[in-house]
Amino acid sequence: MPLTEHLGELRKRITISLVALLATFIVAFNYSEEIFKFIMFPLRYNLDFSVRNMYLHFVPQDKLQNTRLVFLAPAEAFWMNLKVSFVAGLMLSLPVMFHQLWKFISPGLLPRERRYVIPFIFSATGLFLFGSAFCFFIVLPFAMGFLLTYKVGDFLMPMLSVGQYVDFCLKFILSFGAVFELPIIIIFLTKMGIVTPRTLARNRKYAILIAFIVAAFLTPTPDAFNQTLMSLPIILLYEIGIWISPLFVRKEAKTEGD
Repeated sequence: MPLTEHLGELRKRITISLVALLATFIVAFNYSEEIFKFIMFPLRYNLDFSVRNMYLHFVPQDKLQNTRLVFLAPAEAFWMNLKVSFVAGLMLSLPVMFHQLWKFISPGLLPRERRYVIPFIFSATGLFLFGSAFCFFIVLPFAMGFLLTYKVGDFLMPMLSVGQYVDFCLKFILSFGAVFELPIIIIFLTKMGIVTPRTLARNRKYAILIAFIVAAFLTPTPDAFNQTLMSLPIILLYEIGIWISPLFVRKEAKTEGD
């Protein structure tokens, strides 16, 4: 395809994705109050593991149960409702966006490779949502419980603005969702021949360093605590990619041999 047709196809896919995002945003905005109440969950509850009963459950954060969010500008609360609705709409429209991404790259794939459209959409969407849920239910409650109760006593009391809290949560959620796409990226690079499983394993130490650098850019706060919370899943996902990519290569080799 000439460059003009590529640009026209790209514009078409972006337009469809934006229309889907607009539709889901309108739906989410109608439920913005319920979404806003839900996003308070990491502030009010923490994940607890019972050694005796061997199960995970959420317990109330005693020191943060009465914490209230304040807004410091007349329009701040309204903009925060728009933000949470936008992110909720973005997550709802992910299948459409990933499908449009596949439609854009599919002309460059072999006919047998185009059959992976459904697994790609489900895996890409599932990994993003799983990463977001992992952040929301595990990382954020732990981070809030640590950061807002550390050496807090009679002279210190947390007072959060709604803008700061929502921005902190949404940046973390979107960053974790994007980071959890790493196995798909590794498989794609392996399939394209850009990297090999042996190269990935040999450069593991550089990947660990890059994980901390990426976490430093993606986390909304500059402290090492939150950077570590993000870098550890990146390292784990990289290891999963190393483990999955040889299986994918062997599968492709077997298919071509047949």
